[in-house]
Amino acid sequence: MVKRFLAVGILCLSLTTLPSEADVTVNIHVDKPASKINRNIYGQFMEHLGRGIYEGIWVGENSEIPNTNGYRNDVLAALKELQVPLLRWPGGCFADEYHWQDGIGPKEERAKRVNTTWGGVIDDNRFGTHEFLDLAEMLNAEVYVNGNLGTGTPTEMAQWLEYMTSDSDSTLANQRRANGRDKPWRIDHFAIGNEAWGCGGNMTPEYYTDLYKHYATFAKTPHDNTPLFIASGGQNAQTDWTETLIKAKKTGVKMDAISHHYYTLPTGDWGKKGAALDFPESEWLSTMVNTVKIEKFLMDNIAIMDKYDPEAKVAFNVDEWGTWFDVSEGEPGFLYQQNSLRDAIVAAVNLNIFHKYAKRVQMSNIAQMINVLQAMILTDKEKMLLTPTYHVFKMHVPFQDASYLPLTLKNNGKYGEGENSVDKISASAAVTKTGEQWLTLVNLDPNKAETIRLDGKYQGVKGQILTDVKMDAHNTFDKPNNLAPRQFEVKASNDNFAFELPAKSVIVVKLNN
Repeated sequence: MVKRFLAVGILCLSLTTLPSEADVTVNIHVDKPASKINRNIYGQFMEHLGRGIYEGIWVGENSEIPNTNGYRNDVLAALKELQVPLLRWPGGCFADEYHWQDGIGPKEERAKRVNTTWGGVIDDNRFGTHEFLDLAEMLNAEVYVNGNLGTGTPTEMAQWLEYMTSDSDSTLANQRRANGRDKPWRIDHFAIGNEAWGCGGNMTPEYYTDLYKHYATFAKTPHDNTPLFIASGGQNAQTDWTETLIKAKKTGVKMDAISHHYYTLPTGDWGKKGAALDFPESEWLSTMVNTVKIEKFLMDNIAIMDKYDPEAKVAFNVDEWGTWFDVSEGEPGFLYQQNSLRDAIVAAVNLNIFHKYAKRVQMSNIAQMINVLQAMILTDKEKMLLTPTYHVFKMHVPFQDASYLPLTLKNNGKYGEGENSVDKISASAAVTKTGEQWLTLVNLDPNKAETIRLDGKYQGVKGQILTDVKMDAHNTFDKPNNLAPRQFEVKASNDNFAFELPAKSVIVVKLNN
């Protein structure tokens, strides 16, 4: 008989039983380590949208909210704990209307522009190139700058790159020095446009590809400070953008990655997406069904890339993803939404999928870091809270730059029926540079726990679990720790042991051999 004990803080087990045919058996192929899980799969995204930047991370030097040079201290500390590997800025749709010279020089002299994309508010450009790149340095994060193809020019884009990267005696490099930055910044990734199929210009793949080649020709940097260049690809089930772009790569154009976007809507209907809280179980299920569709989209696009780029020299980056719900409060154009246990499950499932395709998926950027869509952090003036999605990302830190370990799941059942169903258990494993083996498991079923049996000689597992009895459990400013990870530990007395994975839960554990 299997003995189980679930305490409020720690789950501990000691098991000596033979496996049951009903158990979900996890077989980790430790002898077949595959691609490295690029830490940038855990990348973040910040856009001039709502309170994502202003109040979210930037409050200014004179704010009563405790800050360091204008960056709020509580958010900085939380992001450092998260070990953010990569920051994308300034958009998003905003990028194709952003003119970089508006955001340099003395703050009181910077241009005030109408943010026509998000809410029609005035952006006074207090947060610009220097503020973004300095933030990335404070977080020890790589930078991903999105260039303006939609309303900009090749000259403007080339000059921005020179301003940021040149160590010469040029006018632009000296302008940067006059604005307070002597040495150039390291620019790791640079995109030429964003969502060219929509807000970036309503283009066809062929037209954008020609423009990409045009702009890329003049996007020049010093040889020792050359970013990886990213082409703006398609969305959802589209593959024509990927095929058109990867064919262009064969002509010699510099292109290191193609981006792709996919958002999880509970209903799949942009007109009525579904609520962030107080939703029925039918929307929990439809959210899970819709989010796992991303694996098919990855497979289809990667198959095309494998045909034209068999050596996988060009990455396939999902630089916008996450949940998108109906706005429940505030300005609709600000895209503020609450974040619940359901979001945490969605995040963990998507990360497992990205791990699986890590050979091509070298980066992903959840939308967005603070106060926008599936955020890591929510703020309300001086108050701040960490969301369930933040906790999932922090639990997964050991997977950054680890090597993916293929695994198989036996007896994995279905939640739902027919086409309206998903695998109950999502899983991923990896081995770190120091030899530690890690496993993450997600139970997508909101009602039923599953018995998990590890196939192999393990002495136990130890890590964290995130779960709750409520599907929409979430944190509030009055109760910021309502939903947080707890310790999770399983000890085995033989070479074959099992444990219970609660309904609607995420665990991340180190395997003890």
